[in-house]
Amino acid sequence: MTSDLELLNEARRLLKKGTRLALCTVIEKKGSGPREAGTKMIVSEDEETYGTIGGGAIERTLINVCMDALKERTPRTVTFNATGEKKTGMVKMGLMCGGEVSVFIDTLEPDLQLILVGAGHVALSLARLADIMGFQMTIIDDDCTLANKERFPMAERIVTGDVVKVVSELILSSSDFVVVAYGDHKREYVALKSMIEKKPAYLGLLSSKAKAATFVKRLRTEGISEAHLKILHAPIGLAIGAETPEEIGISILAEIIQYKRTKRE
Repeated sequence: MTSDLELLNEARRLLKKGTRLALCTVIEKKGSGPREAGTKMIVSEDEETYGTIGGGAIERTLINVCMDALKERTPRTVTFNATGEKKTGMVKMGLMCGGEVSVFIDTLEPDLQLILVGAGHVALSLARLADIMGFQMTIIDDDCTLANKERFPMAERIVTGDVVKVVSELILSSSDFVVVAYGDHKREYVALKSMIEKKPAYLGLLSSKAKAATFVKRLRTEGISEAHLKILHAPIGLAIGAETPEEIGISILAEIIQYKRTKRE
């Protein structure tokens, strides 16, 4: 049987990988039931399970409830009724075990990850603001005079070298936020295409409307699907009339927050 420590270590590993989780805890048992109060189980957004509340029909139903909780990003309590009687507010299982089991489902989100491709003035302003919001950050640039710990002390990781190569080797999760603010349109486009194929939660491009339209048209021509393009925000940032790097950083972070708060799929 999986211990609580093993279960929590697994949760930590999955969260660090960027996987969203539902943590299920039996909070009450009346009558017959397979496990006691305090029993825990993890259900990942991929429907993988770790630990068990006892298996069977109740656990299969619980996994479906967890998927709803993760989609809606809302914790909840569900009570399974295996008494054979109809009771309001409970999930009737069609079983005759004679018990009721209540499970609290908490939704766990991985740390917010922001990957900045480019280390110029706008990226620096955005990084300072994102640090206040609790983002873990990776900075990517080929210029070590820009991408370094002196300029970006808040960054968890700074990677210098050929931007196209670095981005192609980067591993992203479906909960990561990416901002491309590099400046060289040739390498910027290749980096953007590589990023969009990795399916992060959000991908923004710092650009003019004309460049954004050109890039999007080219991406379509080269086989990028509309489903992939849905995550692309180009030009990046809310339309607040921003002009300075600081103002542009605010507009970008505001759009990221808006997206994070309203996205439910």
